[in-house]
Amino acid sequence: MNTSTRLPLEGVRVIEFTHMVMGPTCGMILADLGAEVIKIEPPGGDKTRKLPGLGIGFFRTFNRNKKSVVLDINTPEGHAAAEELIGQCDVMLENFRPGLMAKLGLDYDTLSKKFPRLIYVSHKGFLPGPYEKRLALDEVVQMMGGLSYMTGPEGRPLRAGTSVNDIMGGMFGAIGVLAALRERDFTGHGQEVQSALFENCVFLAGQHMQQYAMTNEAPPPMPSRVSAWSVYDVFTLANGEQLFIGAVSDKQFVTLCDVIERPDLANDPQFADNAMRVAVRPELLAKLGDILKHHRVDELAPKLEAAGIPYAPIVRPDQLFDDPHLKQSGGLVPMQTDDGDTTEVVLLPLTMGGRRPGVRQALAKVGEHTQEILARLTGRAAA
Repeated sequence: MNTSTRLPLEGVRVIEFTHMVMGPTCGMILADLGAEVIKIEPPGGDKTRKLPGLGIGFFRTFNRNKKSVVLDINTPEGHAAAEELIGQCDVMLENFRPGLMAKLGLDYDTLSKKFPRLIYVSHKGFLPGPYEKRLALDEVVQMMGGLSYMTGPEGRPLRAGTSVNDIMGGMFGAIGVLAALRERDFTGHGQEVQSALFENCVFLAGQHMQQYAMTNEAPPPMPSRVSAWSVYDVFTLANGEQLFIGAVSDKQFVTLCDVIERPDLANDPQFADNAMRVAVRPELLAKLGDILKHHRVDELAPKLEAAGIPYAPIVRPDQLFDDPHLKQSGGLVPMQTDDGDTTEVVLLPLTMGGRRPGVRQALAKVGEHTQEILARLTGRAAA
């Protein structure tokens, strides 16, 4: 990325009181787009930095391009410094449990009286309503919001394989910030923006809700669904390798038959069109499975691509570090970590004028920017 090119949110200052995934995602998006994002960490640092297991990569993934300031907001001095910093910012982000920021006097109602231009973003489990005081996790709302039911086989609800609601909740928080900044240009006033896990998950399930509204039949889980297309499945090829193949039109089915050198299937009257093939889908898939188990992925994939047939290998996350498209398109870039190492990180999935908003600074060490930022406060410039 050309770091001399002005980014769209340059000049916007954000203060972030967040941890884990949802709030940090919002801050990262704003930071990648050019905002100065000041992450407030407690003494000892954000505990997300030290999560084990599946959480070990959270901090690196969602906290780039930010500055780190350590404050103990439970002390009078730390609280006063935090409040003064908030007054110097355009946007405040938080994602703590219901009622905590009000208890600290750092809620929107309190702060907006002093700072009427402040845009205050709360990332919560639920928007205002009967559930709003409940604690929520991504997995909790996936169960409540229809996603786990739709993902797993019948009788076995299964959470999605990543923190989809946390990440998308942060995205909607960032969208709210952009809209509120635009509205402030006209009104001169800030506002509170709320983004919530449960409502995010229900938004994801909305298409299935409308499916029921239109058919009066509860949609089956995805593994049990009646496919709209006859060839739309994962096949096991030679050496146990797997490949998804989707032939979603009559023309693509004929082309697929040519690629696997079985034109007899295309000429079979029972496979004449998609509706007829869907009616005998199990039989067709069994025939294709017997044929494809003799093909190698590295030989078949280029033929499918040349023929314009949708296909996909089954890829693990660790294999994406070597994905040629990600590497050549600039979707993976190096970032220096807080321990001095270097890792490749995934950029925002967008371009703006042909450029990818990227990494502009090393991942902040705990409290790395405390002195720099606190020097802006009244009476501390000479400290």
